[in-house]
Amino acid sequence: MNPARVLALLHCFLFAVLVQSASISSLTNPAPTFKEAVERTKTLVEKILKDLPAVHAATVTIEGLTLDPSNQSTYLEMMAKLLGIPTAPVIKQLSENFTLDMCVSRMLAGGQLYQRLLGVLSGKVSGLDDLKVDLRDLLLRVSKLKEAAQLGSGDTSDQNGSLDLASRLPGNYEVQVAVHLTLSQLRSFCHDLIRSLRAIATYRFQGAGAQ
Repeated sequence: MNPARVLALLHCFLFAVLVQSASISSLTNPAPTFKEAVERTKTLVEKILKDLPAVHAATVTIEGLTLDPSNQSTYLEMMAKLLGIPTAPVIKQLSENFTLDMCVSRMLAGGQLYQRLLGVLSGKVSGLDDLKVDLRDLLLRVSKLKEAAQLGSGDTSDQNGSLDLASRLPGNYEVQVAVHLTLSQLRSFCHDLIRSLRAIATYRFQGAGAQ
């Protein structure tokens, strides 16, 4: 056989081995940028959770409105509907039917929802500006996580299109209730984020190893 042809075939074989090895390595050892993005996002969510009680105390003065979940009455559920305050997109357990792509996309949609709600409410009451900044940073970090994981568009349905809170706040009482509901729901959403971020890391490592 022609020596040049033998050399070319050898190069092709070595290239194929290197590509396969790189592929397996990337699957079993997710990129450090992804792991760092997950951890940085989780750290910020933990900060938001830690700050929420103080933000609530500074902005909600109506007696009886607390962040205690047992105080979330049917009346408050009715007020949420009356004021047009939607809940965040549901973040489910990762599975074949609820992919990592869908999960991260819903994280973004939920963050955008609360950013918009706080944008309206900060014009009615003081004390929400720092939380708005944290939510802005959270969206940036989730976007970086999505980029690091090389995810697609995922579930991009518009969850927030019908938001019309400003026109439903005629007085201070409605504003106070709206702030309370928003902060309460944001806290629940952040708890979901923490659980999901932990699951994302575990799922990615185990799922990759199984492949």
